[in-house]
Amino acid sequence: MKQAGYMASRLMLKGYLARIKVLLILLLVFCFLGIQEVGDARAAQAPSDTQAEIAELITKSRKKRKEAALSLARRGDPMLLSLLLALREGSLYAWKPSGGGIKVVIGGDVLKKGDEEFVPLFEAYSKAPLKDSSGKPLLIPTSQLQEIRAGRRIRRAIRPYISRLKNSAQLLSPDPNVRRAAATRMARLGDPKLIPILRKSAASESHWLSRNALEAAIALIEMKDADAKIRQAAAKKLGEIKALNAVGDLKTAAGLADGNKGDAVPAVRAEAKNAVNEIEYYQSWTSFIDTLFRGMSLGSILLLMALGLAIVFGLMGVINMAHGELMMIGAYATFVVQGLFISYLPENLFGFYFIMALPAAFAAAALVGYLMEVSIIRHLYGRPSETLLTTWGISLVLQQAVRQVFGAQNVDVKAPSWLSGGYHLMIGVQFPYNRLFIVLLALVCVVGTYTFLFRTWAGMRIRAVTQNREMSTCLGVSSRRVDAWTFAFGAGLAGLAGAALSQVGNVGPDLGQNYIVDSFMVVVTGGVGKLMGSIVAGLGLGGMNKLLEPAMGAVFSKVMILMLIILFLQRRPEGLFATRARGA
Repeated sequence: MKQAGYMASRLMLKGYLARIKVLLILLLVFCFLGIQEVGDARAAQAPSDTQAEIAELITKSRKKRKEAALSLARRGDPMLLSLLLALREGSLYAWKPSGGGIKVVIGGDVLKKGDEEFVPLFEAYSKAPLKDSSGKPLLIPTSQLQEIRAGRRIRRAIRPYISRLKNSAQLLSPDPNVRRAAATRMARLGDPKLIPILRKSAASESHWLSRNALEAAIALIEMKDADAKIRQAAAKKLGEIKALNAVGDLKTAAGLADGNKGDAVPAVRAEAKNAVNEIEYYQSWTSFIDTLFRGMSLGSILLLMALGLAIVFGLMGVINMAHGELMMIGAYATFVVQGLFISYLPENLFGFYFIMALPAAFAAAALVGYLMEVSIIRHLYGRPSETLLTTWGISLVLQQAVRQVFGAQNVDVKAPSWLSGGYHLMIGVQFPYNRLFIVLLALVCVVGTYTFLFRTWAGMRIRAVTQNREMSTCLGVSSRRVDAWTFAFGAGLAGLAGAALSQVGNVGPDLGQNYIVDSFMVVVTGGVGKLMGSIVAGLGLGGMNKLLEPAMGAVFSKVMILMLIILFLQRRPEGLFATRARGA
């Protein structure tokens, strides 16, 4: 009994301790939230001298109002931008709450309730919304507000400070791209008074690229300083942080610009020249990396196109000149899905349209390919010249059909928000998300096609029919059904390529004509029927195209590549990866 009582009291003690722990945790959380709210409130509170100047705006004296407005504008505090804008636009009011003194507030858009007009109020310093006792936005009748008038002289006096404050306010934006653009604009202004604001923002900046832009802006402004040591240090800093937008100023300071002797101090000229050399060397590397990525991106597009063609042409021996139009159908299917999302679904679901468009594009192109095979192509097996002419005719029919339905002009396919922007690998090198997505899609399609052809029963039947049709038929495989589904699968892959291309180029009836020749070149160069050959040839041709384009132009680079392929096929007609035969 004693032991049972001891155990019961021990369990009760554990329960009490657990409750005390929960209470302590809750107490700590409340304390933390309370401290945070107090901190926020303090952060939003204006300094006492600023509060005094804001209160001066209520005075009836125009001279004192102008002095107060100018003094506030000269402070360069981004939190005062809303107040100055409200003063200029006539939405700054004097308001006397019940039981309190007169205070300056910012008014929002006027709301009508019956015959009376109400205005939501905001704090003059931080533009934080004022709330009533129930926590709802405070609405005050316009009759209880008195507008603080700013005459033409006051508006003209504060105008230049407002434009400067707008840039300063954008440094507080949550979007790093906005902060970076604001820093670049402030660097162009070249105002030394902006340096403290830029230093303060740089000290608290968390995004590495925005911090680099802020440091570059500070150094660019300091390049115009009267002190030679500051100019020299600024030139050294610009070289260290690889400030690409500072090359022009550095060349001017180094005396490398036409008609300019450079800085008067030799040490500054030498430092600026070193910085230019350092940045130009860095630019050569970024240009090389950018070219490699663009080549890989183009190679991925060619690979997406060539995958379907490698199956239709490589395995089935059909010269399908309508393959580009199957890709066009995939692109238009993406456009239709986008329209359905815009018309029938909430706006916040628009970002998902492209995910739904991928299977829709595959299905639409596969359906057209299936109908082509069962109605026309299957009657032309073994007759390549007739197949070529027939599929070319089908391509013209498909183009005209699309013109009749959607019009001859290009249609607009918008990229979802998650494909906008890009990943900054390093300063001066940005990989767009839509291009990265195409590379990833090409990789998924290659793995999926390989798995389908070499790891499934359906793939084994396709390979069996393409290698020995008679023997497969004797073993009970329906060659006609396999042919139809194989052609539809190749067409579906072309549809996927069209959906991907809709994110990086124009979608129009002639879309497929731009890629059909390149796709055949990839299949032939890689080796007919060889998946690995298509991958290597697609990436290789894409890379060569982007490497030659800067030096030779788009047209001559394509001609050069075509000549190289002809020479290569003269030496190796079977392509990069030849098909092994018995006795070879």
